[in-house]
Amino acid sequence: MRVTISRKAHFNAAHRLYRKDWTFEENDAVFGKCNNPNFHGHNYDLIVSVTGGIDTETGYVMDVKILSDLIKEEVENPFDHKNLNLDVPEFENLNPTAENIVVVIWNKLRKRIKPDMDLEVVLYETPRNFVTYKGE
Repeated sequence: MRVTISRKAHFNAAHRLYRKDWTFEENDAVFGKCNNPNFHGHNYDLIVSVTGGIDTETGYVMDVKILSDLIKEEVENPFDHKNLNLDVPEFENLNPTAENIVVVIWNKLRKRIKPDMDLEVVLYETPRNFVTYKGE
């Protein structure tokens, strides 16, 4: 029997969507107001889900406190109130779109979750715009 546990988290961050190798006009045509040279911000919501077997001794798939601590260490501390383009090394050469952010978060957490467990990350950039990554 496999069960999924989930933990919600939140962080605020600024970013700019653009490609360094494109002109401002090319970036503006593709990214619009998200190409603002002065950046713009979002209140990101995150749902991290881990699926695995229930431990017969603890009754847990994974201790949610441990999952909460991992999210704080790997996501909230490095991303919260940061400029993703300037302050987060993973985005130095990677456009911080919601799609790229969710993959970066998944990769950071994947290293810390037991390999026999499945991991899914859902990232809300706005209440109506969100992305999901399962490592596929």
